[in-house]
Amino acid sequence: MTKQAFKPSGLLVLPHLRVQNANAISSPLTWGFPSPTAFLGFVHALERRLSEQFGQEFGGVGIICHGFEAQTFKPNRRQHLVFAQSRNPVYLKKDAAKFIAEGTPPAIIEEGRAHLEVSLVIAVRGGFEEAREEQDFADAAYQTALGMRLAGGSVLPTLGHRAPKPQWLPWPAVVADQRSAFARLRRRLLPGFALVHRPDLLAERLERLKAESAGAAVSVLDALLDLSRLNHLPATLPPEPQVEGEPQAELAATPDQPPPKVEWQVEKRPGWLVPLPIGYAGISPLYPPGIVENVRDGATPFRFVESLYSLGQWIGPHRLMELQQLLWHTEADPDAGLYHCVNRYSDTLAASELDPIPGA
Repeated sequence: MTKQAFKPSGLLVLPHLRVQNANAISSPLTWGFPSPTAFLGFVHALERRLSEQFGQEFGGVGIICHGFEAQTFKPNRRQHLVFAQSRNPVYLKKDAAKFIAEGTPPAIIEEGRAHLEVSLVIAVRGGFEEAREEQDFADAAYQTALGMRLAGGSVLPTLGHRAPKPQWLPWPAVVADQRSAFARLRRRLLPGFALVHRPDLLAERLERLKAESAGAAVSVLDALLDLSRLNHLPATLPPEPQVEGEPQAELAATPDQPPPKVEWQVEKRPGWLVPLPIGYAGISPLYPPGIVENVRDGATPFRFVESLYSLGQWIGPHRLMELQQLLWHTEADPDAGLYHCVNRYSDTLAASELDPIPGA
């Protein structure tokens, strides 16, 4: 379902949610912070639980990370990281007798986990008649979220008696008032980093690699890997100053002259960039309900999919200029076989740089 034209009546802010043991493996190729699909799925489940009582409609979510702690360690003082695993107990009596008789423990199922601290800004459509109802809705959403799972992890309340509380922020209809309201909102999200989508940087790097490849085949995956890693490039150092009266040495190496000195430097990347799973792409036709066996829902059309990757960036909320740069939405195009998450940061970046927020 496409939610590009969603006009919110207010914003539901769930600040500093602690997520324990969230899934850190978002796709077959990436690990780390959970994918935006996990947060959009959480918001959709929260909407379904609250819709019967309040009747509000959710239209997008902003993701701000305040803390991330991957459950990893370095075995035997090595440099690579390994996920910390847990050994699950044996529940069936026949399995327990087998393991006791053979003297072997149960197998470890490999999994990646991480502890998070995030704030969610949810766009909501549907107003309230009284101010008391607005805060009741925010409190009910917060209490409901504490009993749910986010990216497979348990949602815990914020520690401390001065912990920020959930808020309902009315969203004005006038554009000038919206920009002022967003300027106040983004200050409340500090310190932290907002996750945005940067397909423009991916396209620029792809064009650069094509120009440097001299006709070799270059794919979007090559551009994504080039932006996701640390590239060490050689830089020729300037020649040493010559003593007055001696002839100037040439840069080119000769049998009697050593080659010029080279210093390896790490290529500077345009920001804190991360590979980002943003959804799924179909690899099969869309089958009618009941055709494919052993599916979870027998009344919904089904198709086989694979992960869809793009480029994301972590930026400070104070660098955002409007609400659409923060929010993530879901889009589905069954004809093209695309089911993915969309963020409008790169689409609105040029216009926002020309027209900054007043008082920013």
